[in-house]
Amino acid sequence: MLYNWGIVGTGWIAHEMGDALKRNGRTIYGVCSGHVESARKYAQEYDVKKVFENVDAMVADDQIDIIYIATPHSAHYAVMKKALEAGKHVFCEKAITLNSRQLEECVAIAEAKGLVISDGVTLFHMPLFKKLKEIIRSQELGKVKMIQVNFGSNKEFDPNNRFFNKSLAGGALLDIGVYATSFVRYFMSSKPNVILTTADFAPTGVDETSGILLKNEDDEMAVISLTLRAKQPKRGIVACENGYIEVMEYPRACQATITRTKASSKWSDTGKPEVIEAGESQYALDYELQDMEQYVTEHDGKENLQNIRDVMAILTAVRNQWGMKYDGE
Repeated sequence: MLYNWGIVGTGWIAHEMGDALKRNGRTIYGVCSGHVESARKYAQEYDVKKVFENVDAMVADDQIDIIYIATPHSAHYAVMKKALEAGKHVFCEKAITLNSRQLEECVAIAEAKGLVISDGVTLFHMPLFKKLKEIIRSQELGKVKMIQVNFGSNKEFDPNNRFFNKSLAGGALLDIGVYATSFVRYFMSSKPNVILTTADFAPTGVDETSGILLKNEDDEMAVISLTLRAKQPKRGIVACENGYIEVMEYPRACQATITRTKASSKWSDTGKPEVIEAGESQYALDYELQDMEQYVTEHDGKENLQNIRDVMAILTAVRNQWGMKYDGE
């Protein structure tokens, strides 16, 4: 079944999704933006059927099946709630909401109406990660013991830039930390129940550098390092009893290496990395939209949504420890 998509927002990520929808032969039925002229330009570029002047008009159109939200994340909750209340499935860019309260409110609406919610954390949808998850679940590497994740971007401080603007929910945690936390949750057997953290803050009050330590009931631990003021490799390591997996550029990764550190009946060559490949980074949003449509068709996506909920619960708990609130929370 083919679905009609409506797109809210016309920035660069909305263009990436537009490209993915076109590649997959999908119909972009409608678009809206805070700037109508921008929406009209987008409509011409992607052969969109209708331009809506506001979100209310878009969600009221019964021809739209799925709403894709590509606004700054400070606006996600309001748009998502309107879409769900109007009976639309929602695919929302990260971070899906500002906090768990907002997300859980939307989840309750979706469950009551039989709707699907998913988000744009690409690693949840990349073929590589699905393959790695199968390897972890097979326990051929033994139990997961430690996960380490880095993500650092070197941004010049600008109080008006969304990265540092508190009114736009800026800071490292919701912008890049959501990827790192999603990596951790994806490979952990259960949600962390111990969270320790510390952070440095920009003059605008948002977090710019932080360290986060997580532990769950299965005695799996994770360490996350984030910063907006220094470059770090986007590297994730899943260390198990009999070997470890290393993923570079993990948000859209298509390649990983496995290093076996203990011989077994299946292999005797330890210490030599084995390359695992699946998918293509350039088609990251293709995998997202394909998963989303599969969730809608099969009335599924519960495991994906639970991961999203757990990630937001962690991010919310971290900010609560910092005492950092966004405008309007």
